[in-house]
Amino acid sequence: MPYEKIGQGEDYCFACGPKNPIGLHLEFQLVDGKFRARKALASEYQGYSGIVHGGIVTTLLDEAMGGYLYDGLGERAVTARLAVRYRNPAPVGEELLIEGWEESRRKGFVNMRAKLSLADGTVLAEATAKMALVGEMNGTK
Repeated sequence: MPYEKIGQGEDYCFACGPKNPIGLHLEFQLVDGKFRARKALASEYQGYSGIVHGGIVTTLLDEAMGGYLYDGLGERAVTARLAVRYRNPAPVGEELLIEGWEESRRKGFVNMRAKLSLADGTVLAEATAKMALVGEMNGTK
């Protein structure tokens, strides 16, 4: 189900900016409390032949968590801590499912989780993050 985007987004964001010529151009939807996107990545984003670079995998996960707060809830936050567990190589050219969701909040921080998987459910990578809320955005909290 589509959601009403609260944050203004950033046109040149590497992960989601529509005007960034070298960006990933991710398009997320808020579905059942999770921020989700699907994306097949081209060979420009590979490390080893046929495998998406690990730094790009981390970017996908980080964007799902940060975007959930910024675009989904209208809350500006930055990543204070990020841990990634790589489980399987992410193949170039295959559709990937990116999901991020909130787990808990405490004293200006939000604990988040994210997962990258294939259409068949194979988990490629998982992440946890502590996001620091950094104040008002567009006149809202």
